Amino acid sequence: MARCGMAVLAGALLLVSLGAAAEPEDPECIAPARPGGGFDLTCKLARAALNDSKLLTRPLRISYMPGGIGAVAYNTVVAQRPADGNIIVAFSGGSLLNLAQGKFGKYDVNDVRWLAGVGADYGMIAVRADSPYRNLKQLVAAVKANPNEIVFGAGGTVGSQDWIKTVLIARQAGVSYQQMRYVAFEGGGETTTALLGGHIQAASGDLSEVMPQLDQRKIRVLAVMSDKRLPGRLSGIPTAREQGFDIVWPIIRGFYVGPKVSAADYAYWETSFRKVMATPQFARLREGYDLFPFSLTGAQMDAYVKRQVKEYRKIATQFGLVYQTL
Repeated sequence: MARCGMAVLAGALLLVSLGAAAEPEDPECIAPARPGGGFDLTCKLARAALNDSKLLTRPLRISYMPGGIGAVAYNTVVAQRPADGNIIVAFSGGSLLNLAQGKFGKYDVNDVRWLAGVGADYGMIAVRADSPYRNLKQLVAAVKANPNEIVFGAGGTVGSQDWIKTVLIARQAGVSYQQMRYVAFEGGGETTTALLGGHIQAASGDLSEVMPQLDQRKIRVLAVMSDKRLPGRLSGIPTAREQGFDIVWPIIRGFYVGPKVSAADYAYWETSFRKVMATPQFARLREGYDLFPFSLTGAQMDAYVKRQVKEYRKIATQFGLVYQTL
């Protein structure tokens, strides 16, 4: 018995020496926005996946920290909770675009540990179902003929990813983006309401935001900004690329942790996400949240994020957006 007890103790000491981490005592997902948006959805996806699979036996608590498309949460975690292994923070492609423009203050892409990407959405351009424009070429032709007649709306101001989608199309069509009429709304919901009410003629946004209206045939999506057509009931929507506009705009959704989180705690989260995302149950769960396949963790996720921020920084420079050199 003594020999057995010593063996158990030795094993425990070995685990400690290797930095092994136990399950977080109070697992928390920070959604950097008010309840109901994309960040909330991302945390809820993680909660359902990790708790249903028993990779987390304690409920993943969701807390909300709105501000600056993730800027407030980013600054708070880096400055105040850098080593807290209990928390993961949701981010999106919009967060990365703001990082590229220096909108997160003194912190940059290297100041957190990028953990996992769990799904993707795609940019799109939509009109009302009764719109005379049947495809993206027709809409752009109308803009070229008379820019004042077509008003674009989106859930973001100048410099946001929804704004950038429209000006990239304009540039490839040979239209000056300064001539385009653009109205900024608080989010995708307000944009869709304005589109259905006839206050704008076209909406730039994310595909998941308009799925209910698309299913009800209230809107028509002229183009989706994926590299190839999406599967299933979305297979009839042409890509921007196949209509002559070489624009691919994925909106990834994922998580990061603080910069001083231990290697063991990071490994616990990374391994958990990697395991759960390999299951068919997760694929069905992700689809239920209107997200498309995108699964990266650890070093691969870190490399992807840094490449994406670099690309966004190039685009920001081209359009004269104010940003800090990172």
